[in-house]
Amino acid sequence: MAEGPKKERLARRKARKRALDVLFEADLRDLPPGQVLITYLDRIAKPHPEHMGYATELIEGVAKNLDRIDELIASYAEGWTIDRMPTVDRNLARIAVYELLYVPDVDDPVAITEAVELAKEMSTDDSPRFLNGLLDRIAAFATR
Repeated sequence: MAEGPKKERLARRKARKRALDVLFEADLRDLPPGQVLITYLDRIAKPHPEHMGYATELIEGVAKNLDRIDELIASYAEGWTIDRMPTVDRNLARIAVYELLYVPDVDDPVAITEAVELAKEMSTDDSPRFLNGLLDRIAAFATR
């Protein structure tokens, strides 16, 4: 099933960006994502935007499945260790892999494209191509 109307797609893009903010901070500060999420929610304006529900689902889902997600990323990241990846790329990959494996109403191409688009905005010039290849390989594995 496709994600639906443009409004929902834009809300999910905002949610992915918020999830990236929290996961990035948790990664840099070596803190549990759930702990960072609590302080993040305290810092942002209330009432919280509607898309925070999906952002929270992504953050909690990545945190809950982090070992499996990182294992897949490490297995399919040709020539890269997970620790050597830029922090933004590592966490964009985590969000996308979570969506590929655990969010059935997000089509695989959508999860991949969203990660690539965010990488274009927020990471290095090589990141979009790297993430696209990595996530394509993981998606092919996940659909077997």
